[in-house]
Amino acid sequence: MPVKFAIIKERKNPPDRRVVFSPEKCQEVIKQFPDAQIKVEASDIRVFPDSAYREKGFEVSEDVSDCEVMIGVKEVPVSALIPNKKYFFFSHTIKKQPYNRNLLKAILEKNIELYDHETIVTSSKQRLIGFGRYAGLVGAYNGFRALGIREELYELPKVEHLADLDAVKRELDKIKLPNIKIVLTGRGKVAFGAKEILDHLEIPEVSVEDYLSKSYDEAVYCFIDVMDYNKRIDGKEGDKYAFFEDPSDYESDFMRFAKVSDMLITGHFYGDGAPYLFTREDAKQQNFKINLVADISCDIDGPIACTIRPSTIADPFYGYDPESEKEVSFDAPGAITVMAVDNLPCELPKDASEGFGEMFLEHVIPAFFNGDREGVLERALITKEGKLTPRFAYLQGYVDGN
Repeated sequence: MPVKFAIIKERKNPPDRRVVFSPEKCQEVIKQFPDAQIKVEASDIRVFPDSAYREKGFEVSEDVSDCEVMIGVKEVPVSALIPNKKYFFFSHTIKKQPYNRNLLKAILEKNIELYDHETIVTSSKQRLIGFGRYAGLVGAYNGFRALGIREELYELPKVEHLADLDAVKRELDKIKLPNIKIVLTGRGKVAFGAKEILDHLEIPEVSVEDYLSKSYDEAVYCFIDVMDYNKRIDGKEGDKYAFFEDPSDYESDFMRFAKVSDMLITGHFYGDGAPYLFTREDAKQQNFKINLVADISCDIDGPIACTIRPSTIADPFYGYDPESEKEVSFDAPGAITVMAVDNLPCELPKDASEGFGEMFLEHVIPAFFNGDREGVLERALITKEGKLTPRFAYLQGYVDGN
């Protein structure tokens, strides 16, 4: 059965230049799945211009209402939703985000089938697609950019002014780092994206034991996981999977890293109820040494005490004064410099789009033509026939405004 897909225009502000499929990737879809048809909604902001899609043989139109499946990146404004369609985008509703409650209500009212990119997971709930790697790459780069500006060591251009990831890495080849100690948290795509930057800079990775006990005459980094910075309250040995199930038996053990680190790059996922990595009180301690945080995870007023607001691509850095607990200039004496841009992949739209499209073609498109053999669509579906699906029934109170 033919399926007609639409690449929809991004309408959210500030503008987002990313897209799920590049013109080349659209061609791959058609080649692999001859029953797939793709139409492109005209857009003046997309990183690939309309002409690039036309050149590859795709129809570009202001009207895509004849398509069955709408594929976008960010939230679709309520006024632009077409009833009775299937939609793929990041809806930012599954954690009951208050600012998108009306969006989910409208999706139900318009009888739309919503598939959120975040809900496209394996049977064991591992996410299959995302922009995490690119958030990690750009976030780590931005951290080193902040260091260069603050210490007047070197000047790195903004990522948004560079053509692609290769250009980003060429800029990093020009800098020399002081002998700082860097701690990187996490084990997912974000953390490994950040690690890619550290490794490109040829910063040696050292073990937890050496990092905590030794001094170095060059920059080094330590890549830590959840059991390195959390410990059981009763002193028994910790278990990562038990921690994910119920973190209430644990407390933070991050201060041992904070005492010896100059820079923190966060690539971790922070789960509800988990201990904060460090609190506002921790940041006040005399032996708290971190003075630069590239907070890619960007949980506001949460596990990283100095992240008091998101920053923007236009103005990516601010300072946090531990004593007053207030925002100050990013280079104020005694301040912790914070980079907390919450839409980092937007700075690298071409690479991020190509990487995302690769995953979407591998994991999602086949499901439309193989009877959803792996259950990918079934697991990802949030709304159907004007109701929440059983997997997402927990959102009913949120929809009702309770």
